[in-house]
Amino acid sequence: MKGKPTSFDIAYQAGVSQSTVSRALRNSPLVSADTRKRIQEIARELHYTVDKNASSLRTQHPGTLALLFFEDPSPDESQINPFFLSMLGSITRACAKQGYDLLISFQQLSKDWHADFRDSNKADGIILLGYGDYLTYRSKLEKLVEQGTHFVRWGAVEKDQPGLSIGCDNYQGGCAITSHLLAVGRRQIAFLGTASGQYPEFAERYHGYADTLLRQGSQVEPKLRVDALSAQQSGYDATTTLLARGMPFDAIFAASDLIAIGAMQALSERGIRIPEQVSVAGFDDIPMASCVNPSLTTASQDTKRAGELLVTSLLKRINGEPVESAMYPVQLMVRRSCGAR
Repeated sequence: MKGKPTSFDIAYQAGVSQSTVSRALRNSPLVSADTRKRIQEIARELHYTVDKNASSLRTQHPGTLALLFFEDPSPDESQINPFFLSMLGSITRACAKQGYDLLISFQQLSKDWHADFRDSNKADGIILLGYGDYLTYRSKLEKLVEQGTHFVRWGAVEKDQPGLSIGCDNYQGGCAITSHLLAVGRRQIAFLGTASGQYPEFAERYHGYADTLLRQGSQVEPKLRVDALSAQQSGYDATTTLLARGMPFDAIFAASDLIAIGAMQALSERGIRIPEQVSVAGFDDIPMASCVNPSLTTASQDTKRAGELLVTSLLKRINGEPVESAMYPVQLMVRRSCGAR
């Protein structure tokens, strides 16, 4: 070997990436003990020494966390889901309480944003809100884990998921909404939402809906489920499709409040009274849910608690403290769109 050995030389001999070598030489818990030991032994054999000046530049902590929104269709020009906007205040306050600045931007999925924040040292860690198609997005999360980026995301908590997630108990929320609709006498309950692995939160809400129907002796009718994304227009279009199928229904459980509000618009335009003829329920409890007419029954997620958990969990990860993904229960908010028990 000619010249001074580099971390790339160690990576070649160890059969790992250069970023893994860097983490192992810092004793990062993100690298297994066996791999750290092997890499450190190779470094000693090569008489490798760390460039202290370069290392100090790389490990400077800017005292900033990055909050990256996913661009979503929205009723206004913000391109941010209203649910995530309601979480912004608590995240900002939690950062200030911990002495951190907050950098807010968008996830540019057409670019390597996941690498940009790591390489530019813009922030100590990243909070991710929203994701689009999870099956496509997962590779981005795996890349963040591979390169040792500290991040936490709001979303479904799943087994073997990449990285750290904070989220609500979507299954429990689906059960609560469906139980309430059954309690007010509804029996043909439609579900509007994409219930596949592409959207795991919606899928869990659907499973809660379906299991509750079966437990209470009702059937799950496939024609009463219509795919919909979390947008008002999507809810409107899904309801139009549902009506065109001609299958009787007396309630709609929408996988998000935006879908529910679009559904209410479609029903009202056709003279279908809410809740006299059709009850409607959503999920999220965005600010608009209590303002529409009739006000929307929904499953409320505690955005204040969510923002605090996202920040404290991320800081634990940054500081090398033990931290696990977590989810918490939702609260049923009963309003006029479902009628009285």
